[in-house]
Order: sequence, then structure tokens, then C-alpha cells
Amino acid sequence: MDNAINEQVVSPGEVGAAATPRRHLEVWLPMVIVAVDQATKAMVKQALPFQDSVTIIPGFMDFTHVLNSGAAFGILNGVNFPFKTVLIAVIAMAALIGVGLYAASISHHQLAARIGLALIIGGAAGNLIDRVLFGSVVDFVDVYWRSYHFWAFNVADSAISVGVAIMILDMLGVHNRSASL
Repeated sequence: MDNAINEQVVSPGEVGAAATPRRHLEVWLPMVIVAVDQATKAMVKQALPFQDSVTIIPGFMDFTHVLNSGAAFGILNGVNFPFKTVLIAVIAMAALIGVGLYAASISHHQLAARIGLALIIGGAAGNLIDRVLFGSVVDFVDVYWRSYHFWAFNVADSAISVGVAIMILDMLGVHNRSASL
């Protein structure tokens, strides 16, 4: 009888909700990243002929329509070999699945890690769509200083980079240090 007092009655609908917190962030943030990424790439393809540029900030940033048939940071862009597009897409898909599985395993209270992983997943999915549909990724943000050019990138690349930075800061415990100051 004493045990009955300590037991809590939970309806069947509440069991799943109490056991696993909802992961709206991990669903919606990647979807927003993919939508914005694909929209900006479509605008660039529509408004800017291939390899043309429009100056955004003189001496610092242009929008230049380029294609990256290689991997991250233009690695393998100038190299051609059989099934290159398929190989890069398969590797990207495997990485995306791996990151997704890791994201599903982290605790609900690890907000920084969840945001970082959601950004990475959204960016990876955005670029994977281009690789599968077109065989290359549209890049257009061209940042430079004098004769030094950073490699061209897009919204998906930015999301991945910011997501990785957030993950690194989270792993280093930066949020814990700032909270204790």
C-alpha cells in the first residue's frame, strides 16, 4: 500500500513525451538552413551568369557565381576521376548520417551542441542536395583582401562553419566559464 502512494499514474500519451523530450530545434533549424541555402543559390543562378561577379563591399566581398565539383573548401575541385560526384555524395551522406546519429544521442539540455549540430546538418543537407541534383555546389560569396582570396562559399558552408565553431566552443566549455564569471 505504501508503494501505491509513491507511484504516479501516467496516461499512455504522456509516456513518450516524458521519456523523450521533443527535438523541434533539430528538425526546424536544418530545414530553415536548407530553405535559405537553396533559395540563395537559385537567386544567384537566376541573376548572375556563371563566373560573373557583382561587387558587394568594394575591396572586400563580391558575389561570384562559381561551381564546386569537389569537396569542402574546393578540395578536389580541379581533379576529375570516374564517379567523383557519386563518391563525394556518398561520403557526404555517410557524414550526414553520422552527425545525425550523434545529434540524436546528445542530451536535451545540451543546447549549444544541439544548435551546432543542427547547423551542420542543415548545411550538409543543403550542399548534398546540389551534389545529387546538379553534380556540383553553387558557391557565390567571394571574400578577399587585396590579392588574397578566401575560397568562395555559400549559406550551407556558413552554417557548417558556424556549427563547427559552436561545437568546438561547447567542447572547450566556454559556456561554462562565461556562466561562472
